[in-house]
Amino acid sequence: MAAIAASAFFPTSSSSPNSSLKGSKSIGESPDSLNVKGITAKPNSCSKSLEVKTHAQALPKINGTKVGLKTESSKAEDDAPSTTVTAPRTFYNQLPDWSMLLAAITTMFLAAEKQWTLLDWKPRRPDMLADAFGFGKIVQDGLVFKQNFPIRSYEIGADKTASIETLMNHLQETALNHVKRAGLLDDGFGATPEMSKKNLIWVVSKMQVLVEHYPSWGDVVEVDTWVSASGKNGMRRDWHVRDLRTGQTVMQATSVWVMMNKHTRRLAKMPEEVRAEIGPYFIECGAIIADDSRKLPKLDDNTADYVKSGLAPRWSDLDVNQHVNNVKYIGWILESAPISLLESHELVSMTLEYRRECGRDNVLQSLTAVTTDCTDDTSETNQKIECDHLLRLESGPEIVRGHTEWRPKSGLENMGPHPVASI
Repeated sequence: MAAIAASAFFPTSSSSPNSSLKGSKSIGESPDSLNVKGITAKPNSCSKSLEVKTHAQALPKINGTKVGLKTESSKAEDDAPSTTVTAPRTFYNQLPDWSMLLAAITTMFLAAEKQWTLLDWKPRRPDMLADAFGFGKIVQDGLVFKQNFPIRSYEIGADKTASIETLMNHLQETALNHVKRAGLLDDGFGATPEMSKKNLIWVVSKMQVLVEHYPSWGDVVEVDTWVSASGKNGMRRDWHVRDLRTGQTVMQATSVWVMMNKHTRRLAKMPEEVRAEIGPYFIECGAIIADDSRKLPKLDDNTADYVKSGLAPRWSDLDVNQHVNNVKYIGWILESAPISLLESHELVSMTLEYRRECGRDNVLQSLTAVTTDCTDDTSETNQKIECDHLLRLESGPEIVRGHTEWRPKSGLENMGPHPVASI
């Protein structure tokens, strides 16, 4: 059929040379002066005309090799002494052999798949084995949740290490995934089915963090988290963050959570139905960090060394419970820390007491007081620096009280007095 379609555009000869050229006449040209393409050809000294086979067509190909079937008529023509000419080169019979290309591509894919399945990742990338896709898993008889996080380029700061907000987001993510993987997540941020029925949500009341070191871009951290009872109406959640490759502790954290009615925005007692849901997942153990029972002071304009005003939440700062995410408060607290402290020191510990939630229409102030007595004595260059913090609404009510400790950054110990010595 293809040959018939091609012959409509590229004429072929019949058994009679004259009849084959009759329809090929051009203006002022005789049939004997034209070839099958309508282009003037030189006369053949051996023969007055060319004899072309009837129904000439391109031979079919199988795996790139030309094949053909000989009939009785074709055998007779092969034995005939007459001179024959192959079919003209047309667009149809000059198409590439796509079967060869497809066969090569298929071969490459099969080879790559075989190498991938046989590749042994264990000695090369141990992080690819445990939680390769970052979904997390429940271990230790269903009481501990484990999840891995790669440190991405957009999660590092000016020090080329992960920011404290990045690490705190990892803690929150594992907490939610723990509830989800346990089959208790119903609605909101970590709410169980019974909590949803009673319009209850979790809110953090206290957070303590100890940072051993900050991971860098490309590192993978492994986060373990578990829950315990905290009094009659609270829940304590702990975290242990390690470097997946070295096993070194990155950070430890503990927190206390209480329930709040999402309509009245008031704290609520834990119903027995909710306790029955989450009780089987409690671990009987002490907090991973000893409780910091010191009373955090309330700062004001007279006791604060630095004040940052006009802080307002954006729409992206709100969580599904329509209040500001607790990790955002940490960034606002550090807004009032002196830049000289941020340049020379790194945060090593933090205690936060959450007093009130923040909505999208609130405007806040951040206050910081440096409590360490810094001097110009070079012998004091390796000391830690402590700060008190307060985040409050500009109208007065407190949002968060905090206390932080800072250590000199690596490589800065021998650079003389720190820039914060004048604070």
